[in-house]
Amino acid sequence: MGEGLDVDDDLTTPPPRTALVVAAVVGVVVAVLIGVLATRPASVERVTQSPLLGKLSPAVTGETLTGESFDLAEQRGRWVVVNFFATWCTPCLAEHPELAAFEASHASTGDASIVSVLFDDKPANARVVFEERGGTWPVVIDPDGAISVSFGVARVPESFLVAPDGTVVQRLVGGVTAAQLDALLQQYEAAAGAGA
Repeated sequence: MGEGLDVDDDLTTPPPRTALVVAAVVGVVVAVLIGVLATRPASVERVTQSPLLGKLSPAVTGETLTGESFDLAEQRGRWVVVNFFATWCTPCLAEHPELAAFEASHASTGDASIVSVLFDDKPANARVVFEERGGTWPVVIDPDGAISVSFGVARVPESFLVAPDGTVVQRLVGGVTAAQLDALLQQYEAAAGAGA
């Protein structure tokens, strides 16, 4: 009986060579996966398609955190970053200083501005974030989510770059940086200059 158990035990234990082959295959798969993940663009670099590209922006109107009214149509003549965010969203909080830097760098020229749309969050929470982290751009409250739906936003952060003529020219999924936004402005302005 004892000999029978030893034979069964030997059948369940793979020979050492098989174990080495399995370990090598697993190692190669893990290395490939790490390589793919390490070389794919970060979320701050994800520029994606949208049915809105090349079309007039949907309306962004409503009451802001400060109780004022906002209408995106009144911003014609300048670039506008329409940013969807929530205070419970970690990447949104990470991009906040980048948006503040972008706002500050364009304040004197007035060629570009930001409007944020509160996504599935309470205005009181957003007020705290802006008090603690700065930023003076308008934040439109979207209580029923109509603005988010019109832009096709399902999760945040997500931003849209609206040209001075009101056309949506870019959709950015994930956090943005001031440098990325400035590069996009330069790219589109250069293309418009070349086409003139």
